[in-house]
Amino acid sequence: MGGFDATPYTPCHMVKPRVDSLLAQSDSHYAAVLVAAKRARQLNSYYRALGEGTYEEYTPPMIETRSGNYLTIALEELAAGKIKYEYRDRA
Repeated sequence: MGGFDATPYTPCHMVKPRVDSLLAQSDSHYAAVLVAAKRARQLNSYYRALGEGTYEEYTPPMIETRSGNYLTIALEELAAGKIKYEYRDRA
């Protein structure tokens, strides 16, 4: 009675897409975070402009997704290889 529950812990929310799929498209965790954050801001601007009825130069989502979270959409785009980036010279 009142014993130990041996059921393994399963988290409710898994990180999707997986980190290894993100690293296949970027050269470091740092680059993946920067690229995804910038793309999430672009998606935020796109949806804000869409809601205001102004159609500016914002790119809509490049994948089909059920998520409404801009960062999740950006991470999914990066994992799918839809986002390409390059480093600028500091000259």
